[in-house]
Amino acid sequence: MKHPTHYIPTIAERYPLALFAGLVDFLLIVAGSYVAHWLRFDDWFMLDHYLVGTLVVALVLVICQFMLGTYLSWRGRHLWAQLGRMFVGWLLALAVLASIAVLLKVAENYSRIWLVSTLSVALGFVTIFRVSVFLFLRNLRLQGRNLKHALVVETNDAAAPLRAVLDELPEQGYKVVSFLSLRNDDAWYDELRAQVEAHRAHEVWLCLPLNQGEAIKRLLYALRHHTVDVRYIPDLGDLPLLNHRISSIGGLYTLDISRSPMEGPARVIKRLEDLILGSLITVLILPVCAVIAIAIKMTSSGPVIFKQYRMGINGRRFKVYKFRSMEVHEEGSGQVTQAHFGDPRITKLGAFLRRTSLDELPQFYNVLQGRMSIVGPRPHALAHNEYYKDVVESYMQRHKVKPGITGWAQVNGLRGETDTLEKMEKRVQHDLWYIDNWSLWLDLKIIILTVWKGFFNDQP
Repeated sequence: MKHPTHYIPTIAERYPLALFAGLVDFLLIVAGSYVAHWLRFDDWFMLDHYLVGTLVVALVLVICQFMLGTYLSWRGRHLWAQLGRMFVGWLLALAVLASIAVLLKVAENYSRIWLVSTLSVALGFVTIFRVSVFLFLRNLRLQGRNLKHALVVETNDAAAPLRAVLDELPEQGYKVVSFLSLRNDDAWYDELRAQVEAHRAHEVWLCLPLNQGEAIKRLLYALRHHTVDVRYIPDLGDLPLLNHRISSIGGLYTLDISRSPMEGPARVIKRLEDLILGSLITVLILPVCAVIAIAIKMTSSGPVIFKQYRMGINGRRFKVYKFRSMEVHEEGSGQVTQAHFGDPRITKLGAFLRRTSLDELPQFYNVLQGRMSIVGPRPHALAHNEYYKDVVESYMQRHKVKPGITGWAQVNGLRGETDTLEKMEKRVQHDLWYIDNWSLWLDLKIIILTVWKGFFNDQP
């Protein structure tokens, strides 16, 4: 009879790494405070109130990091995602510290230069520590150490997306040791258990379609005597995903497969971006707009501004404003004819305005109103929406965010007339990619690319 092997807990099990990381951060922040004190006062010795302030700053910063889950396992996370969450924790801590200083009326007791230097030096220390740990772990894992072994259960070729990133998994702390095709018989479940033990698997990943609920239950029952972690990686290959993530509603977990990214802080950041940049640009372009308005009045009859209803966020209609670039004309009800090369309706001045995109300038008024954004999917005519929503997959997903004056599709050359279905499909694909990958930095990149190459174009 085999005697059970004596169990020896690992360091990670004896001492929680989250506690260790928090302690290191605390010490680094304190060290940063001392360095800042020396830089400010040329003295390492701190008075009592500076020492108390240092401890409060360090404690608040570490607590905020704990609250945001910064000290949870980094396994499976990219470096920038880890650092981004850490920086958010520091911003939250700054707000808390500012509130404490105002409520206790102690701000005048401390040097502002010391405080700013403390935060700057401490943030540098903590960032260097995080990056160093990440690089150390990555090097360790690329040597085949500190890896969690995962056994994958799949049906058909459901694990194909996982196979495509197999080479990236070791860097993030995982190694797939085996792929098993699901079968519903006792012998297969015996094989599954044997494979888990033979490979000393830490986790079992289930790559199965959404209709395999009963199979998942049987798998969990078969592994009930094992301590492996079980992860479900649903096969969503046939579904058009948009900003997919896991949420909790009323204590129930939901798999969100189509949601707008403009919620919570992201919505505030996007609006501030539009208000700040939109106001600055509006002030700069006012003289240009005045000249264009006078030129339109002098060269053709009709209104200066062209108005047309478009579809905005969540399907709400709004009125878009542009400088008129065509002769005044009427079209049939529900009919909108796109401008094309040699279009006789376009005036000579209008051709210049369209070629330089200057006809778009009045849309900054839409931005300040909050009906459009500077960056987003370009709004199409209502008649075009009615047509394309039935022939282009996920076309209406574009309206989960505000339409924009410029967008990812436009800076990639997908602008102007969409005279073929393929052109519209490519434009929609770029719009959905933008929505799914939105960030403030992506918006700034698109704005820069628009200024760099987007004004002049060869579209009608």
